Amino acid sequence: MLLSSSSPVVIRPVQCRADMKQFIELPWSIYRDDPCWAPPLKSSLAKLLNIKKHPFWQFAQRELFLAKRDKITVGRIAAIVDTNLNTYHDEKICVWGFFECINDQEVATQLFDAVEAWACKKGMTRLRGPLNPSTNYEIGILIKGFKRDPALMMTYNPSYYPEIIYRAGLRKEKDILSYRLTREFTLPEWVDPIAENILKKNNITIHCPEKWTRENIRLLNNIYKDCWADNWGFVPMTNEEEDEMAKELLFLIEPRLAFFIYCGDEPAGIGLMLPDFNPLLKRFNGSLGLMALVKKYLYMSEVTGLRGLLFGVKQKFRLMGLHLIAMQYAMSVLKTMEQYNYVEMGWTLEDNDAINNLFQESGLAPDKRYRIYTKPCKSPHL
Repeated sequence: MLLSSSSPVVIRPVQCRADMKQFIELPWSIYRDDPCWAPPLKSSLAKLLNIKKHPFWQFAQRELFLAKRDKITVGRIAAIVDTNLNTYHDEKICVWGFFECINDQEVATQLFDAVEAWACKKGMTRLRGPLNPSTNYEIGILIKGFKRDPALMMTYNPSYYPEIIYRAGLRKEKDILSYRLTREFTLPEWVDPIAENILKKNNITIHCPEKWTRENIRLLNNIYKDCWADNWGFVPMTNEEEDEMAKELLFLIEPRLAFFIYCGDEPAGIGLMLPDFNPLLKRFNGSLGLMALVKKYLYMSEVTGLRGLLFGVKQKFRLMGLHLIAMQYAMSVLKTMEQYNYVEMGWTLEDNDAINNLFQESGLAPDKRYRIYTKPCKSPHL
């Protein structure tokens, strides 16, 4: 349907089930002709946005906005105040996220204006995003790497998004990177002898639980909190969020792809890779059910890669070089599990020199680059 650019843009909050349905289903029109896009599961997104069902909203509040022109939904955005984030970093940040928009500057600008006005009413001083809805979930606008399909739980967007976001007045706060490792990738020659020396001298072992339990997820998150405590944008998950994550992860984890690094008897680091299920998500087209089971059976062979979701070392062990052990193990998995041809390692902060330098010394450039934007809040002007 053709829309008249002279028709006014109307921004209004989501107020009913019909509005929420439009909010969730808008991407199917935005990405209709984009073969790279992997549709999210509608039920999962609906649950994540449900303030009564998802534990994130126990400490956060939000307003969802729709943009309409000629009664057609042409954009969406969420404005979020994450109390835990602001308390942890002593900030007054209004997060924006779940942004989708047609290629229309007026629509994009008015969506961000709506978020800014809402943020000012809440006493916030700065916008940050996209976080969907925090750094513990999907984040960032893709700004480089549009030709390759996104990996599981990594964001994807049309190539015009960076421009319309910039023209709406937002500026870079932080970039995050992902790297693509294939079977042909080799670590620098110096890594193996150093890693072997670390293993022998420090009683380092790698433990892969044969069957993951909630206790394993708890341990993973405790290590994660220690690893990322001082990182930009980090906010620890609550126990309720951990339980919710456990429900989602436990049936996805394959034993060899998830591991703990121990120094003696003490857990010192973690690594978590998941099969890159995005080819199946394309087949599911947002819906689960009997047909999804049939499609999984028919098309599981299309899952040929991994997503390196989580790698980290506790702060007290950080100078021991255990990140080399994790990388060495990840590469050994890739080379011995024949069904997988690549690992999408991401994300990593652009100023995480230890990891970025290791990849770049191996001849790798970032495969994709994503951006987090910021903007100071001004007085409401809508």
